[in-house]
Amino acid sequence: MATDVIMPQMGESIVEGTITKWLKKPGDKVQRDEPLFEISTDKVDAEIPSPASGVLQEIKVAEGATVGVNTVVGSIAADGEAAAPKASAPAPAAPPKKEAAPAAVPQTSAPAPAATASDEDEHARSSPLVRKIAREHNVNLAQVSGSGLGGRITKQDILDFIDKGQSAPSAAATAPSATAPSKPAASAPTTRPIPAATIPGDLVPMTNMRKIIAQRMVESRRTSAHVHCMYEVDFTNIVRLRAKNKSSFEQRNGVRLTFMPFFVRAALIALQQFPIINASTEGDSIRYHRHVNVGIAVALDWVLIVPVLKHADDLNFLGLQRGISDLGERARGKKLKPEDVEGSTFTITNPGQFGAVFGLPIINQPNSAIMGVGGIMKMPMVVTDADGNDSIAIRSVVHLTLGYDHRLIDGAVADQFMELVKKSLEGWSEEIG
Repeated sequence: MATDVIMPQMGESIVEGTITKWLKKPGDKVQRDEPLFEISTDKVDAEIPSPASGVLQEIKVAEGATVGVNTVVGSIAADGEAAAPKASAPAPAAPPKKEAAPAAVPQTSAPAPAATASDEDEHARSSPLVRKIAREHNVNLAQVSGSGLGGRITKQDILDFIDKGQSAPSAAATAPSATAPSKPAASAPTTRPIPAATIPGDLVPMTNMRKIIAQRMVESRRTSAHVHCMYEVDFTNIVRLRAKNKSSFEQRNGVRLTFMPFFVRAALIALQQFPIINASTEGDSIRYHRHVNVGIAVALDWVLIVPVLKHADDLNFLGLQRGISDLGERARGKKLKPEDVEGSTFTITNPGQFGAVFGLPIINQPNSAIMGVGGIMKMPMVVTDADGNDSIAIRSVVHLTLGYDHRLIDGAVADQFMELVKKSLEGWSEEIG
């Protein structure tokens, strides 16, 4: 009996997902929990494991298609069952072909094969997004080589084709009955290379994840009364401590020593003293969370994602570093699970990694606060010695900002919280493991 492969529930608020890549093709053997296909949602890009061992019998939802959660996207046959009869999965292409048939009726019998080929290119070998990009750039998909399953044209295939300067005039010449009547003069301008998403005037569709992120950022601004405060922190002692210990730390523990666990640990100390910063608004009530689940923003090539370090308040410094490293590696490798991006109670983001002096981040709902970490840079500072004498010295400095919801958090509380974070970092005395 075949096992259904379904679009998983990728979080409580997620109702759909986009299949970006099948890692197996019909007829391939798969093992239970072996990566089977990749999906993209507004929260996470992830590899989805096979629900059973056997042979991939059928792919019902093609790459680039967006479907609701719990939709059956494929099936896996037991090793002893025959998978060949369903391997080709022709069904998705059939409905579009019937829709295209009326357009071919008024024409003579000679052009009919061209219309059929065009229909196959438009539907069987591409997604709606790919076809939209092709129309905008007057590209005949018959000329685009597909790298997807069964030669299917992916978004990257069409962008690469455009980037290489393959022009539409030759495409129009190959299928005049399909393209010439609709846009007779549109092909001429597209004779120069068009780098993907770089030419002024281009209209590039948002990805599903980007659209949802945009929506949630606007919703956050409308929901929370955003206020920001910024603190300058002398980070010199920690910079020296890390430089001195990073090699031995990695040898002992098998993980790199970064700066992020220092910021997380300082925030945890302050959150213990000011639990309102870790709280959430629920209607006219305040939810005080039992644990601190720290969302740590990770910048990927295609999007910013916020995996969550659960029960961070129960971890020592080494545990924080291991957890942070693990989440970052799995985010970059598309290995995050749905639960890895849910349940944050406080968020830390790091615009400083790109050189920003500081940032004014938007609150990650339903959190009430987010801490932004600026770049660590050397600058002159006035320092006071034990005898009270002032002098100017070159110090490593970082600027920290706190974005907080003024409906819940008073300015005085936010400032006291940040002052304690600053004190913990400047007077660091904790063992790092």
